[in-house]
Amino acid sequence: MPLALWALTLSAFAIGTTEFVIVGLIPTIADSLQVSVPSAGLLVSLYAMGVAVGAPVLTALTGRLPRKQLLLGLMALFTIGNLVAWMAPGYHALMAARVLTGLAHGVFFSIGSTIATGLVPKEKAASAIALMFTGLTVALVTGVPLGTFIGQHFGWQATFLAVSLLGVIAFIGSWILIPGHIASAAPALLLTQLAVLKKPRLLLVYAMTALGYGGTFITFTYLAPILQDISGFSPSAVGLVMLVYGVSVSVGNIWGGKLADKKGPIRALQIIFALLAVVLLVLTFTAHNKWLALLTVLAWGAVAFGNVPGLQVYVVQRAERDAPQAIDVASGLNIAAFNVGIAAGAWAGGLIVSRFGLMTTPWIGALVVVGAWALTTLAGRLDRADGVADKPVNLGAVAMH
Repeated sequence: MPLALWALTLSAFAIGTTEFVIVGLIPTIADSLQVSVPSAGLLVSLYAMGVAVGAPVLTALTGRLPRKQLLLGLMALFTIGNLVAWMAPGYHALMAARVLTGLAHGVFFSIGSTIATGLVPKEKAASAIALMFTGLTVALVTGVPLGTFIGQHFGWQATFLAVSLLGVIAFIGSWILIPGHIASAAPALLLTQLAVLKKPRLLLVYAMTALGYGGTFITFTYLAPILQDISGFSPSAVGLVMLVYGVSVSVGNIWGGKLADKKGPIRALQIIFALLAVVLLVLTFTAHNKWLALLTVLAWGAVAFGNVPGLQVYVVQRAERDAPQAIDVASGLNIAAFNVGIAAGAWAGGLIVSRFGLMTTPWIGALVVVGAWALTTLAGRLDRADGVADKPVNLGAVAMH
C-alpha cells in the first residue's frame, strides 16, 4: 500500500478522534464553561449535523475541484476548526468550531474513498478503503480515551490543540505524498440526491439507520456523566472505560460484518438491534455498580456499531433495485442518516436529562432502538413480499461516516 494511503488514514484518525472525544469531556466542558450537561451534549448534535449537511451538499458543490486541493483545503478547515475550539472564549464559539469541523468531516469521507481507490490498482481498491477507515476504528480505541485523558488532566482545550497538531501532520503528509492528479468520478448533483430521497424503500433504510443511532446516542452522549455521577467512577477513570468501549467496538464491527455475511443484512440487523436494546435497558439497572456498569459498557461496545456493515450492505442492495443509477449517492445518504440519528439522539438525550434525569436515557434509548428493530422487520417482510431473498453483498469494505 502506498505511503499516501497512510496520510489519509492519519486524517481519518484525527477526524474520528475529534468527533467522539467530546463524549468523554462533556462533564469537564460543562463545569469549565458553566453550562448544563445537556447544553454541553449539544456539541455532539451540532458536529453530527455539520457532517450530515457537509457530506451530500458540500460534496456536490465541490465535485469539480481537483481532489488533492480539495483534500488539503478540508484538512486546513478541520485544523482551523479545532484551533478555534482550543481558543474558544465561551460556549457559542465552541459551538461554531464544532459545526466547522463537522462540515470538513462530511466532505472528507465522501471524497476519501475516491482518493484511496485512485492510489492503488483496481484489485486492491477494497483494501485501500478498509485501510483508510481503520483510522476511525483506531480513533475509538486510542484517540478518544487519550483525548479524554488529556482533557481531564490539562483542560479540554488541550485536547483540541492536540487534535489540531494531528491535523497539521496529516495536511503535510497529504501535501507531500498524495499525487496532484487523481482521477475522480463525475460529481453527484444535488438533484440526483434528491431523486434518491423519493424512493420509499430507501427512506425506510435511512429511518432504520437514524433510529438505530438515535437510540444509541440518547445514552452514549451522556455516558461520562452516568459513569461519574451514577457509577461513581473518578473523572480520570472515565478515559479507561472509554478505552474498554473502543476495543469492544472494534471487535463488534468485525463480528457485525461476519454476521451480515453469514445470515444476510436483515437478519443480522434484527439480532444486533435486539441485543442493543437489551444492553441499553440493562444499563438502567447496572449503572449503580462500578463493575456491572463496566461489563455493560463492554457489551454495549460490541453491539453499538456492529450494525454498520449490515446497514451499508442493505442500502446498496436496495439501491441496486430502486436507484441503480445512483448507488453511491444512496450509500452516501445513509452516512448522512447515521449523523442525523447521532444529532437527533444527542439533542433528545439533552431534553431527557434536563427534564427526567440521567438514568431515564438508557431505557428511552432502548425503546428507540426497538423502533429500529421494528422497521428492520417491516423491511424484511416487504422484501419477502417482493420475492427478494435476504442475502449478503460483497462490498469488500463497508465503513461508517
